[in-house]
This record gives sequence, C-alpha cells and structure tokens, in this order.
Amino acid sequence: MKVALVHDWLTGMRGGERCLEAFLCIYPDADIFTLVHIPGTTSARIDRRVVATSFLNKIPGIRKLYKIFLPLYPVAAASFDLSGYDLVISLSHAAAKNVRVPAGVPHVCYCFTPMRYIWDQAASYLKGMKYLCALPLIQLLRVWDARGAQKVTHFVAISTFISARIRKFYGRSSTVIAPPVRLADEESITLTPEEADLFAKSPGSFFLCAGALVPYKKIDVAVQAFNELREPLWVVGGGPELEKIRDMAGPHIKVFGRVSEAFLWECYKRCRALIFPGIEDFGIVPVECLSSGKPVIGVDAGGLRESVVGWRHWQDKSLVPLQHTGVFVPKERCGDSGAIVDAVRAFREVEGKFSVETLKARAREFSHSRFFEEWGVFLRHVGISAPLRSSPIPKDAANSDAADVVRVRDSSC
Repeated sequence: MKVALVHDWLTGMRGGERCLEAFLCIYPDADIFTLVHIPGTTSARIDRRVVATSFLNKIPGIRKLYKIFLPLYPVAAASFDLSGYDLVISLSHAAAKNVRVPAGVPHVCYCFTPMRYIWDQAASYLKGMKYLCALPLIQLLRVWDARGAQKVTHFVAISTFISARIRKFYGRSSTVIAPPVRLADEESITLTPEEADLFAKSPGSFFLCAGALVPYKKIDVAVQAFNELREPLWVVGGGPELEKIRDMAGPHIKVFGRVSEAFLWECYKRCRALIFPGIEDFGIVPVECLSSGKPVIGVDAGGLRESVVGWRHWQDKSLVPLQHTGVFVPKERCGDSGAIVDAVRAFREVEGKFSVETLKARAREFSHSRFFEEWGVFLRHVGISAPLRSSPIPKDAANSDAADVVRVRDSSC
C-alpha cells in the first residue's frame, strides 16, 4: 500500500511533528507532502520523506512569514498531486485536510484542531481593526475550510474536546485517538556542561511554565500570578510573546526562551509542579511532566481534562488528592491570574500527598504502543486494509512541543 502523509508545514519539532514521526513508524515508506519545509528544523527521518512542497516554499524568508500567507493556503493545498496513492493521511490544524484526493482513495484526517485563527479565536489573533478589516477574508476562508472538511473520508480527533470542535465547525463525527507521548523513563538525554552548571547555581525548588509563547496559551496570566505570589517560576519556550513575557516578569521569575530537550526534561524533573494556564487541544507537555513524577496545575477545560485527574479545590477543600494528578482552576476563571494564585495556594497545602507512581501511571496511558494499537483498531473498524508495523516505539525521539527546542535529532523506531 502506497501511503501519503500530508502535514501543514514543517518548520520545527512540536507536537504535530512528533505525531508525524509516529506515523512514519507505522508507515516508514510513506511520502510526506507539506506547504512549507525548512530542512534541519525537524528530524532527519521527516526530512528524508518529504517529496513535495507548495509554491509557498519558494518565497524568500518563508520560515518566518508563512503564517501571513493564510489567504493563499487554499491554492497551496490544492497544488499537490496525490494520484497513485492508496491511502492519504492528513495531519492538520490548518490546510492539510483540504488537499485534493483522487476519487475512491480513503482520506483520514488526524485533526489537531479546526483552524483557530479563522474560527473561534480569530479575534484574539487579529485584534481590533485588524480583525474587522480581515473579517470578509476570514468568512471566505471559513467557507473553504468547511467545504474541504466534507471531502475527508474519516476524521480522527486528538481529544474529545477537539472532536466537539470538529462537530461544531464541520458538522462531522470523529474517532478520538490521543497523541503518542514520549515518557521520562524512555529518555536518555544528557545536559551540556553549561546547562548542568546553570542548575547547580540555581538551588531550590521552582514552578514551571512550558509552552509556545502565543496568546491562547495565556503564559502571561501565569506570570501575573507569580508576580503576586512571589514564588520562583521558570518559563521556557519561544514565540511571539517572548519579549512581552520578559518585560512582565518580576524578580522571582526566570524566562529562558527556547531551550534544549535535555534542559526541558531536567526542568520537569526538578520543578514542584507545571503551571498550564490556557485551554489546550490536548496538551503533550502536561503528560510529559506527569511522566517525570510531577503534578499539573491547569484549567478544568479542554484537553487537560482528558490527561489530568484534577482536584477541584474550590468544591471540596477536605479532599486528599492521593489518586489525583493535579489541581484544577475553574473553567469560568480561565485567564484570571487570581485563579492561578488560588490554585497554587491550594496545591501547597497538599503538595506532599501526590503519589509519584500515580502520576507516572497516568502518563503511561498515553504511550506510543497505545497509539499504535488504537490506530490499528480504528482502521479495521472503518474497513481500511493497511499493513501496520508491530508497535514500533521511537527509542530516541525528542518529545516536547513546548520548548521550541534548539537541538533536533533523528529518531528511530
């Protein structure tokens, strides 16, 4: 069977690219199609399998500019020739699902989310007059996106939260298969001497906030909360809000920007808890942190409800969270720094009562082997006869979508 994998763009190793690597473990001879590919920003395995890019890839400086070419995505997505393939799998949060697939060829979309910046979060990406000026274009893109979604044979969502979004915006049902997550006990990454020296010079405990610094993740809310708490907070991750976060950070907050994989895993290991202030589609970072034996403080909404068993401290203050893996913030208070403050204070009262084994066991529920098994069950259920390799697990795959890591390594199954 000849398989085509279609990905929106390949400009870094984040959660979507980790999922792409997992599919390459299942289909090692698959060809990859993508709108934009910057070799060296993803793993060597991914780079080797890219066979076609769109005309956007030829634009000078496209690595930093690809998001502003949103109006051209419909033309770019339609430019791929997928004739001769027996199965098309798109991994999409933007245009990948809108490719033209030959008649009779099954097209499975592994959907990270319907496109945020043309649907429910358009106003947060384009504020004020920019949003009003762009609204006619956004309306046209919504029509294009919804029409393209109707041509997908089967949708697979990364969470029930995203499944609901697919149903809302596209009117389509979907199967839920959570992404595969690399676990701490599978890692063998070594700190550089400079990184080891930094940790040696920073004794004491800290809270961790890890993620791409983009508006919807609300990292700024966590910074506001810890300015009030005057507790140590380490912020790791790159993105357009990096300078804003640095300007906001008080004396108890360290903002590192992009870090290496090793540095991030060491942060997981040493932190008191992960602060996760936004509503996430799934959230690979919290599962990685759980696998390191550390709990999560985050919003009782979105994908986090599916990975974290959270203590709702505002409902039952007497609860001892032995079987819990984190502390929730009320959904209606998402974006309220005071809610983060309250959750951190509640966490401090029960911090020593979290079970490390419970935390790690929860993370193991999102392993690669589970993903491969569920994917095979799904294909059999929908009647797609596609040969699968027997549960290959990447032995050295780097895993975080959060830190926009500097180092990119090849991974093998």
